[in-house]
Amino acid sequence: MEQPVRQYDRSEAAPQAGSALARTLVIDLEGALLRSELLMEALFSSPGRMLARFGAGGRPGMAALTEILARAEIDYAHLPYDGEVLNRALAARARGERIFLLAERFAGHAAGVAAHLGFDGVIAPADLAAGANLPFDRASIERIGERSRSRVSFKIWAKALRVYQYAKNTLVFVPALTAHQMNFATLGSALLAFLAFSACASGAYLMNDLLDLAADRQHPTKRHRPLAAGELPISSALAAIPALWAFAVAASLCISTAFLGVLAVYLATTIAYSLVLKRKMLVDVVTLAGLYSLRIGAGAVAAGVMLSEWLMIFSLFVFTSLALIKRFSELGMREGAGLSDPSNRDYRITDLHIIAAMAAASAMNAVTVFALYLSSSAVTPLYSRPWLLWLLAPLLLYWFGRALMIAHRREMPDDPIIYAFRDGASRTTVAAMICIMLAAI
Repeated sequence: MEQPVRQYDRSEAAPQAGSALARTLVIDLEGALLRSELLMEALFSSPGRMLARFGAGGRPGMAALTEILARAEIDYAHLPYDGEVLNRALAARARGERIFLLAERFAGHAAGVAAHLGFDGVIAPADLAAGANLPFDRASIERIGERSRSRVSFKIWAKALRVYQYAKNTLVFVPALTAHQMNFATLGSALLAFLAFSACASGAYLMNDLLDLAADRQHPTKRHRPLAAGELPISSALAAIPALWAFAVAASLCISTAFLGVLAVYLATTIAYSLVLKRKMLVDVVTLAGLYSLRIGAGAVAAGVMLSEWLMIFSLFVFTSLALIKRFSELGMREGAGLSDPSNRDYRITDLHIIAAMAAASAMNAVTVFALYLSSSAVTPLYSRPWLLWLLAPLLLYWFGRALMIAHRREMPDDPIIYAFRDGASRTTVAAMICIMLAAI
């Protein structure tokens, strides 16, 4: 059973009369200093380890879970502290004031936070109210109590749900477009598929961010994500995940049960990726490429069109290259920042050269497959001027080469697909490709 919070004072001796009159700053740990909840922080400090301990404990129930969470290994150095409160504490310390945290639960974690920040100790709310067992004069305290938190803005929710990543889900429109099935019914089904994949992916992103809290907070850019920065409460994210997945299921059922099955495979693979696969060297790359290709397959199911094997093979090589470029960019960023090898990925910074070579090889294979497709009989029924499609080959070579060069220069901070939507040259290249395809029809 968790022990009630007791006072922790760095000095063994009782305070002298002179020091008792000195000003003392008392800060509420939860609600003021910490932009999160200790219980949630303990739970997601290492979710797998917490569940393993709970399963092996032999004493199910809240008491056993609370005891396990009290022993969780929390990284106090990277918790989302309130900057304004910390500044006030530093100013108080500069004036020679003593600083204590006020905490009602998780005594050990509260003491760990106090020790990390250089505070003088921890007191319980009951002791402060009663005025008993206090290492300072109650009349001398200044308290920073629970601060009112503004409601989470739409901008923060959009960032947490990765709305900008919805660009990837436009892949569900590709089968209908390449099959030239541009009628209201197919486009309507593709739109529902887009919404279902977007909601499903957002729930998966939230789950992934919860599982990666500790690693994200040590990352130079991912530490600014809403959950890692404490801008979005963990409890809110936990409530949003099932709501998003329920919407995805409802939208899928409006299409077909077959599409729901494809979406279920996507979600199961995404969860496996978040829990295990992303920590396996190259398995993560193949899984990401498969998830991208699965969107195209789902688009074919939603639109009710035949899925071209040429399209799937081409897509697999394209997305393998893009996944490798993404890993290259992440490792290159760490190398440039002087950071060590990533702790949550099975890659080393010394792998950069081989990853770059594999990315280039996959890109060239994609162009080769495209050239073989243009040489096949599958093109003639779909295009009246198929020879125009050969103009796409040099554009593909240009775009892949540019992406590799930009990544090598450490100028690609985003996912390559998102980068393509933001990069002017990439947008121009894509627009030229669309014009060529329309002219070839």
